[in-house]
Amino acid sequence: MTSRPASSRYGRYAGGPDPLAPPVDLSEALDAIGEDVMAGYSPERAMSEFLRRGSKDQRGLDALARKIAEKRRDLLQRNNLDGTMNEVKELLDKAVLEERKQLARDIHLDDDDRSFREMQLENLPASTAAAVSDLSGYDWQSDAARESYEQIKDLLGRELLDQRFAGMKQAMENATDEDREAINEMLEDLNGLLEKHAQARTQEDTQAVDRAFSAFMDKHGEFFPENPRDIDELLDALAKRSAAAQRMLNSMSPEQREELMQLSAQAFGSPQLAEQLSRLDANLQAARPGEDWSGSERFEGEQGMGLGDGTGALQDLAELDELFDQLSQSYAGARMDDLDLDKLARQLGDDAAVDARKLAELEKALRETGYLKKDSTGNYRLSPKAMRQLGKALLKDVANRMSGRQGARDVRQSGAAGERSGSTREWAFGDTEPWDIPRTVNNAVLRTVEEGGDPRTGVRLDIRDVEVTETEARTQAAVALLVDTSFSMAMDGRWVPMKRTALALHTLIKSRFRGDHLELIGFGRHAQVMEIEELTAKDAFWDKGTNLHHGLLLANRHFRKHPNAQPVLLIVTDGEPTAHLESSGEVWFEYPPHPLTIAHSIRELDNAGRLGAQTTFFRLGDDPGLARFIDSMAKRVDGNVVAPELDDLGAAVVGSYLGSRGPRASYRDFGGWGGGRGSWVSE
Repeated sequence: MTSRPASSRYGRYAGGPDPLAPPVDLSEALDAIGEDVMAGYSPERAMSEFLRRGSKDQRGLDALARKIAEKRRDLLQRNNLDGTMNEVKELLDKAVLEERKQLARDIHLDDDDRSFREMQLENLPASTAAAVSDLSGYDWQSDAARESYEQIKDLLGRELLDQRFAGMKQAMENATDEDREAINEMLEDLNGLLEKHAQARTQEDTQAVDRAFSAFMDKHGEFFPENPRDIDELLDALAKRSAAAQRMLNSMSPEQREELMQLSAQAFGSPQLAEQLSRLDANLQAARPGEDWSGSERFEGEQGMGLGDGTGALQDLAELDELFDQLSQSYAGARMDDLDLDKLARQLGDDAAVDARKLAELEKALRETGYLKKDSTGNYRLSPKAMRQLGKALLKDVANRMSGRQGARDVRQSGAAGERSGSTREWAFGDTEPWDIPRTVNNAVLRTVEEGGDPRTGVRLDIRDVEVTETEARTQAAVALLVDTSFSMAMDGRWVPMKRTALALHTLIKSRFRGDHLELIGFGRHAQVMEIEELTAKDAFWDKGTNLHHGLLLANRHFRKHPNAQPVLLIVTDGEPTAHLESSGEVWFEYPPHPLTIAHSIRELDNAGRLGAQTTFFRLGDDPGLARFIDSMAKRVDGNVVAPELDDLGAAVVGSYLGSRGPRASYRDFGGWGGGRGSWVSE
């Protein structure tokens, strides 16, 4: 006998993050976070800002929050709470009309009786609720009229139930007397269970409540499709719905509330249902006082909602408010893990939940993959790993600008020829350096193992395995990058480009020219040697003074520490020196620049010239006085002046550094930066 093959069913994966989704790409996030950190944000705030903005292919928290706000506004502007009242009025009008028709054509009816009935119908109260109440004892002559009136009582009962138990309006359609009796019995048992729970004091009482809950669910579980596991889950679900029903009542006008209260007594033709539901509301409010029982909303639309739909809308509004708070991340200790993705999918669809999950994974990856580290004070800082990643991106941008076209290969080459530097790197198209055979073979073996192969049976080289040796074309360099950190740099928008430039040069030297010695020196009112992490995280603050003299002192000290290296002096500034260091160590400041400050700066620049420093000034801004001063300074030491636009500052500094490592370069030798927008002033 041939067995039938097993059938398979396929559906959406719901076990967490998509296992086939590509890994989280952190490069764009790191670039954006790095930009904000260099602008003065803390890494924590910078990460929060990125999550709020999102990326070019990824909606951020702000976009999702806007969708939440739009849906909330649409609910209020599209709907009103008159749905049930309008439906009751339509049924009442239909019943009265059918009855009048029947009275007009019934020839067997006594004239006095007909006149009395017509007078009753003619003098019905204007209030729909009062009219329904007045007709509760009316002896209908028309079967169609009686059916319409009975539909009113049935509708009211189903709507009141739907307020507390979602979906009950549809479930109880065409209900029989036995169905209604089962509802009344369930409500009686439910209220008894809740009251027993409220009175429980001892462990024995609690155990008795648990047994009563199990018995209740065995008997009435069909009414609770959410299948609560214990009485607390049952209370949570019922209280949220009941509180929304109360908020709906609060949202009605006093006249609407009064009409509804009168009509509720007609539900299923008996006040028993309204009494049981009122008892239920009281029990739930006592058990869950923390729910919002007093709130209200203002519905201004034209589309009427029934009691159940209105309660559902109030639940949706509460859920939307909760999601908006979660997406705002504005409360203390907020984390992306706080987002309720199920609620978000329910309100905005699966795509919104996918976007939010990606953002949560991104935040988790940033925290757990070592890109953000806590310092001794508990604050987050960009880790060295993150700095390297950010520096690589900046260096790639610099390479593109220097090439004059997008997509050009990175500035990788340590030297066109010469002795090997001892460093290796991954091969890239156009490289002519010799292969590093041991590292290439080792890469191939490791890749084979990672891909599940057995290196003992053979290893095939792949282009991804190849590493080449770097070569040095000249002697080592001692590089001093002096960056102006006075407040004018931040005030005129030069703060972040300055930091980007420093990080790009730092990355180039640490990754491609490891034999060179770089010192970063910031000079404001005074100068200081700074690590790259310190410089990139430095906040702009009011610092009166541009102490180029102190910066040059530190640069010359750096050059003297490395007597066998070629000194390279790179100075980025937007102002003339207005401060210098006295022999006592005190800072002298005066504006406009004092001749003594100028003299101190010139003397220290001359010392750099005597040490053989190749000097380039990068002048930011169009101040004629600054231009004259820097031109005269550069001529004293046979240096260069570059006046780049801010976007091209990094390319200008890196290009000058690369030029210092070979024969003296001209603008043409490096292809310009940014399409020739900068200006080069030679000696």
